[in-house]
Amino acid sequence: MRLILLGPPGAGKGTQSARIVERLGIPQLATGDMLRAAVAAGTSIGLKAKDVMARGELVSDEIVVGIVADRIEEPDARSGFILDGFPRTVPQAEALDLMLTGKAMELDAVIELKVDETALLERIAKRVADTLARGEPVRKDDNPEAFKTRLVAYRQQTAPLSDYYARRGMLKVTDGMRPIDEVTEALFGMLAVQPA
Repeated sequence: MRLILLGPPGAGKGTQSARIVERLGIPQLATGDMLRAAVAAGTSIGLKAKDVMARGELVSDEIVVGIVADRIEEPDARSGFILDGFPRTVPQAEALDLMLTGKAMELDAVIELKVDETALLERIAKRVADTLARGEPVRKDDNPEAFKTRLVAYRQQTAPLSDYYARRGMLKVTDGMRPIDEVTEALFGMLAVQPA
């Protein structure tokens, strides 16, 4: 099962990805983690990324696609994966499609968690309060102003992916505002997987 979960920050992608990982035994592939691992391992694409990052520049789509291409060849990803944080733009989605085609692979599903942005702001405020109540440090981006900035970036860069995948007949949408267990049940239903 090869999946992409779409939705703005705070929509519950991380929570749902963890449940899919647990149920299907496939890895969640976060581009930031893959990038750091490729640099640490000294792979050819990791060395390219290291040079770019050393100059303080953003890593190109070509390098990110290369890192994803290498990572999905690893044994734990052979039966599938969830892409986390990639693709973020339509050009990245197009590059991903070309790369997967070259490996005789395709995505099984692209699922969007539809959410109300006002409710997301309330959700973030609750997450901050819960984190503080547990005595844990709050993520730097878990504040209303940073969150609004992330939402704007999502709307401008990533939201167009919904149309891209819808035109290709791949997009499935579910209401991400429902209780977590109901969202999980809906996701597994869309994937034709029985919840554990």
